[in-house]
Amino acid sequence: MAIEIKVPSPGESITEVMLASWLVEDGSFVEKDQEIAEIDSDKATLSISAEISGIISFSAKEGDTIAVGSVIGSIEASEAPAAKKTDDNTTANTNAGKSPEPKASPSAEVHQTEKTAVSSQATAKSSVETNATLNLSPLARKMMEQQGIDAEALVDFFKHYRIGTKDVRFFQEHQHEAANTSGNNFNSAKPGSRDAERKKMSPLRKKLSERLVSVKNETAMLTTFNEVNMTPIMQIRQQYKETFKQKHDIGLGFMSFFTKAVTEALKEFPQVNSQIDGDEIVTFNYADISIAVSGPKGLVVPVIRNAENLSLAEIEKKIKELAVKARDNKLTLDEMTGGTFTITNGGVFGSMLSTPIINPPQSAILGMHNIVERPIAVNGKVEIHPIMYVALSYDHRIIDGRESVSFLVKVKEMLENPTKMLFGSKDPVEVLLGL
Repeated sequence: MAIEIKVPSPGESITEVMLASWLVEDGSFVEKDQEIAEIDSDKATLSISAEISGIISFSAKEGDTIAVGSVIGSIEASEAPAAKKTDDNTTANTNAGKSPEPKASPSAEVHQTEKTAVSSQATAKSSVETNATLNLSPLARKMMEQQGIDAEALVDFFKHYRIGTKDVRFFQEHQHEAANTSGNNFNSAKPGSRDAERKKMSPLRKKLSERLVSVKNETAMLTTFNEVNMTPIMQIRQQYKETFKQKHDIGLGFMSFFTKAVTEALKEFPQVNSQIDGDEIVTFNYADISIAVSGPKGLVVPVIRNAENLSLAEIEKKIKELAVKARDNKLTLDEMTGGTFTITNGGVFGSMLSTPIINPPQSAILGMHNIVERPIAVNGKVEIHPIMYVALSYDHRIIDGRESVSFLVKVKEMLENPTKMLFGSKDPVEVLLGL
C-alpha cells in the first residue's frame, strides 16, 4: 500500500511553497514520523514527516514551486530491511596498511576530502569552531544529535582517514561545487573569468523584499540616534557573570539588558508600542519584543512574548531557545508573528551605525551597533569608555519627534544606570540579575 506525500498548509493565505530540500534519499527506507523534507513558504521553513514506514519515492525535486496540497512523492509501506552483514573487520585486518575504499555517501566523501585538506588547521580549532566549520545537511546534523556524535570527533576521524584513489577522483569531479558554496565565488573564479551564478529567490526572501519596499513606500519613516556608555553594564557582567551562569545555567549577554530597558521605556511612551490598523491606532498594554536573528536562509524575527514580565535570565534563555530554532529552521509561524516592537543588533557583524528598517505592522525598531572605545567628556574630563551608537527608526505618522527622541533617551538612561530598571528593597543589581 502506497501513501501520497502532500504539501501541508504552512498557514492562512499561503497557496504555494518551495521544496527546499529532501532530507532522505530517493528509494530509501524511512521510519514513521521521520522528517523527510523541508518546504519554504514566504513566512517560515517547515518540515514534512513520514506518515508510515516504507520505501520513499520522489515526484518533485528540490527548488520546485508547488501548490499547497500537491503530491511531491509517495511511501510504499514495508518493514525495515534487515541489517546487512559485513566483514569490515576481517577486511580491515587483511588489508592493513592498504588504502581503504570509501564506503560513505558522497556527502561524507566531500567531508573526507575537505577535512584532510585542512587537517593542520583543524588540530588547533575548538569544539565550537568545529561545529561552525562543518557544512552539515539537516539530516546529517539530526543524525549526529540522535547518535550523540561529537563534531570534533567527526573531524578528527576524517583527519586520520587515509585518502584512496576514489577520494581523489571524487575531489576532481566535485571540487568546483565546494568552490561555489564557499561564499566567495569572486575570489575563487579563474583570472579573467566572467562567470555568474543564478539561483531562484526563495519565497521567504521574495516576501521579505516585498515587505521592505512597502515599508519605504507606505510609512513616514525617520531615524533618531544616540550613544550609550556601556561601562556600567560591562562592569555588571564582569562582576556577576560567573554567579549568574551558575545560578541560571545561561550566559549574561547585552541583549537582555536592552530588552529590559525597552520594555520599561515602552511603559512611559506607549505610542511607540502602537500600530496603525486602518483608520485606528492600536496601543498594546504588553510588550512582545521581536528579536532579529540571522538564520541559514536569511533574517528571521522571532518574538519574546510579554517580555515586560521576564527577568534577565528568562530573557536570555528565551533568546537562546529562539536562536537555536532559527539556526535549525525550526521556528513556527506563531513564534514569528505578533510582535509589538523590534530590536536588531548589527553590531555582531561590526556595524558602527545604521538606520534599521521598521518591521511592519510595527511602528518602531531599535538598532544596536558595535561597541568601540571612544573619548567622551565625564565631569569636565576626557575619559575613554566603551560606547555604542543606537538608532530608533519610527513611523512619523503615529510617533512624534518628541516621543521618539524621549523614548531613546529613556533607553539610554536605563542602560547607563541599570538600577533604574529595578524595584524593591534588595541590592538593586542582585534583584536585576535574579540572584
